[in-house]
Amino acid sequence: MGTAVGDGRAVPRYVQIADEIVQQIRSGVLKPGDMVPSESELVDRYGVSGGTIRKAMVEVRASGLVETRHGKGSLVKARPPVRHRSSDRFRRSHRKGGKAAYLAESEQAGATAKVSVLFIGPADAPDDIAERLGVDPGAKVLARRRLYFRNGTPVETATSYLPWEVVKDIPELFSENPGPGGIYARLEDDGHVFAEFVETLQARPASKAESSELALSPGAPVIHLVRNAVTEEGRVVEVCDTLMAADQFVFSYRIPATD
Repeated sequence: MGTAVGDGRAVPRYVQIADEIVQQIRSGVLKPGDMVPSESELVDRYGVSGGTIRKAMVEVRASGLVETRHGKGSLVKARPPVRHRSSDRFRRSHRKGGKAAYLAESEQAGATAKVSVLFIGPADAPDDIAERLGVDPGAKVLARRRLYFRNGTPVETATSYLPWEVVKDIPELFSENPGPGGIYARLEDDGHVFAEFVETLQARPASKAESSELALSPGAPVIHLVRNAVTEEGRVVEVCDTLMAADQFVFSYRIPATD
């Protein structure tokens, strides 16, 4: 039976149960890494049906505080999200200090970062990528696909596409480790000095394959981010197509109020 709220409406029982579980997580009763009680345990505890518990767990998962492992149940997440500081994460000083953007932001968040390279090699430019790069659809580009981990958990995939004529004489870009400061540092070393980075973002549910790759619950929210790296000459020399677990990132932007 629901409990009345101030405007006379009743709060559904599943919402009350979800709120209680969330409070247990926030207060530390359920600690990072703990399993949330199983459906049968929660049915016994609250004296409700399995359907009510399943609806409650939908609300709990929406809080971003737990993750669901297939066949294992839900467990409390271990870490707060990484914070993307878009106004400074691509600062040239980071590259000169030998830090690529992901490693710099992870360090600022006190997290342990790891990058696994999945593929490096020639590829045909997809139509949307070709348009951004200003090349013909299907043109030869260098693709660099990576999987990023934070404290041992996969949180992001990213594929960089670079025009072949730009990269063919930069051997470091064909290596798993392009050296201090990452691929942007190597491009600038070759004379491609950056003026700006332009990002577009879209939130959507993850596909089945994406959920598996990022160890997410089926249909969990992800952020699809595509970034153009633009030089002082106005040329796009890299497009980075990125997919991020939405609950692992917070975006912070500085927007000038002047002309």
